Amino acid sequence: MQHPNTEGGGELPPLSLHIPEPKARPGQTPDFGDMLLSPAGAIRRPAPTAPETELRAYPYQLVRVLDDAHQALGDWDPKLDIATLQRGLRYMLLTRTFDERMVKVQRQGKTSFYVKSTGEEAVSAAQAMALDRGDMLFPSYRQQGLLVARDWPLLDMMNQVLNNSQDRLKGRQLPIMYSVKDAGFFSISGNLGTQFPQAVGWAMASAMKGDRRIAAAWVGDGTTAEGDFHHALTFASVYRAPVLLNVVNNQWAISSFQGFAGGERATFAQRALGFGIPGMRVDGNDFLAVYAVTAWAAERARRNLGATLIELVTYRVAPHSTSDDPAAYRPAAEAAQWPLGDPIERLKGHLIALGAWSEDQHQALITELDDYVKAQLKEAESHGTLGTSKHDPASMFDDVFKDVPLHLQRQRREMLEG
Repeated sequence: MQHPNTEGGGELPPLSLHIPEPKARPGQTPDFGDMLLSPAGAIRRPAPTAPETELRAYPYQLVRVLDDAHQALGDWDPKLDIATLQRGLRYMLLTRTFDERMVKVQRQGKTSFYVKSTGEEAVSAAQAMALDRGDMLFPSYRQQGLLVARDWPLLDMMNQVLNNSQDRLKGRQLPIMYSVKDAGFFSISGNLGTQFPQAVGWAMASAMKGDRRIAAAWVGDGTTAEGDFHHALTFASVYRAPVLLNVVNNQWAISSFQGFAGGERATFAQRALGFGIPGMRVDGNDFLAVYAVTAWAAERARRNLGATLIELVTYRVAPHSTSDDPAAYRPAAEAAQWPLGDPIERLKGHLIALGAWSEDQHQALITELDDYVKAQLKEAESHGTLGTSKHDPASMFDDVFKDVPLHLQRQRREMLEG
């Protein structure tokens, strides 16, 4: 009798596992040859009311507006006015300037930890500008640009980074895990993935109350391998929650490349297909494309047509954090060879091509923002830095329970009485 492991009389090979491996490691030549890139302007913009069944090709494509000559092409062009484009450039450049200064502060020992968003600024700036100010944001730890683009005071953000006496979180969070209720910016969690189901739940509550505000959440490519990601998509699909679920595919989850989360097998936008919701894949370094896709998905949510999963294809130029050394796991030249370029340079080039910007204006803006960030930092440091700022020990009992239980009241009295 033929063994089930034979076919046509021959023995089948032993079973083996596939271990994902990036195209290039340190010392090797970077390779982005297998990326799914679509020409700028080539992808048709569907109506926001289009049924999901007509949108199933979009996860396999890449929405792009700006071409290599910095021209805006195609019907995804949001046709933003010059003032809006200049404001977007300012937000991105301010975010990068802030990041650079905070890393210097960390290297000086004035804070313990920092995470930069270099190369990903268009994700935060364009999406914040495309959403309404009242919409609720559930960020990961590389979306500080959302706060910048909502004009939240940089001084307050610095106080949180320094954990000083003016830190509204009283030194209880890691430095970059901002929490700003007044800006609709949900507390960042180090346990990544939590923000997806939280955003879906918030969006469902908004719909149940008959509100008009929608939610948006961000995770990285690596987080899509966690259960929270799939739980959120299930609820978002079943209840048609008014939420934008953003996957920032910056190619690297700490030191693991995106293949470990399934990026070799399919685009992250394709995950939407199994849940019956639209999946959009967009050039995350193209400010205009990010703005356009976000506005499209937001209109869809406001029309009670449910969630959209957006994959923003970008690249993490900086280390994962100040605790990371990317030279240990990727080629040094990889960032420079990233085919989608730098978001700030691309928007700057577009404005110059429109005759609305110049290199001199750009350099003047860099100087202005650098001086502004330095001045804000000087003020923040006057309130203390790591190891020099003292928070009232009695405050450890505050902000934990709505009503402080008796045993904690007793412990606080004992501490105050010495």
